[in-house]
Amino acid sequence: MIKNIARPLLAAIFVSGGYSTLVGPERVVPKAEPLVGALTDRLPGVPKDVETAVRLNGAVQVLAGAFLALGFAPRASAAALAGTLVPTTYAGHPFWEIEDPQDRAQQRIHFLKNAAVFGGLLLAATDRRAPSKRARRRRHCG
Repeated sequence: MIKNIARPLLAAIFVSGGYSTLVGPERVVPKAEPLVGALTDRLPGVPKDVETAVRLNGAVQVLAGAFLALGFAPRASAAALAGTLVPTTYAGHPFWEIEDPQDRAQQRIHFLKNAAVFGGLLLAATDRRAPSKRARRRRHCG
């Protein structure tokens, strides 16, 4: 019963935030630029165009978030969301670079909140006791 509620709650922030980034990447591009530049040299497949990389990250969040909320491939969906959360958190909440104590504290809170969500996603990604809807249907129908 709890998992029926927990997955959509965990997924909601990704569907919402991912959609916002997908349709309005300009608010995120300046923060993402240094990280995307560094990643394109190290990881094949990361688009060199920062706006494209930001939109791609948003699209993965929307799709994987929707899949997680609906219970389709929940472990893979949670793993994909965890993967998008790492660069999002690093680029979006670099509290260690902020001088103003109040701003630094705010960004630290956001960073730690994302770290906690990352932990929840890791639990969801490794939960072998929670079969996907497809696996449950196979078990009951076949």
